[in-house]
Amino acid sequence: MIRCIIGCSMEVHRVLGNDVQEVIYQRALAHELDLFSISFAREVEMSIFYKGLLMGTRRDDFLVEDKVLVELEAIIKLEDVHLAQAINYLEAYNLEIGLLINFGSISLTFKRVLNPHFRRFHAKSENKMDNKIRFIHKSVKSRFR
Repeated sequence: MIRCIIGCSMEVHRVLGNDVQEVIYQRALAHELDLFSISFAREVEMSIFYKGLLMGTRRDDFLVEDKVLVELEAIIKLEDVHLAQAINYLEAYNLEIGLLINFGSISLTFKRVLNPHFRRFHAKSENKMDNKIRFIHKSVKSRFR
């Protein structure tokens, strides 16, 4: 699935180049993912908790197949701060893997991001964040397709 997301991103970059707004890349990538029948949600609103208290929400560019967080950038060069932010979001949502994709450079650049603290849950145990992500995914999926 990661290869397919990267391949779709490469096609978007090939066609659009490196000088359009991030939202245009989002729309084009959504179209490419649709062509490959890959399920995703765009602009997924996810809750941020601190010691069990809801602090606020943030919107992630894509959640693909309920497993892969995809963050898009349209900047000249990815910096360490972008990578650190992607890792923090993976940890906050307990997702194992993410992609940080930059359309703003002359050649498409991307980084595969792994959550060093990922926790797998047994089938019988309930992962509240997983359930929350799935609920949000289903509720916003129709708004952005």
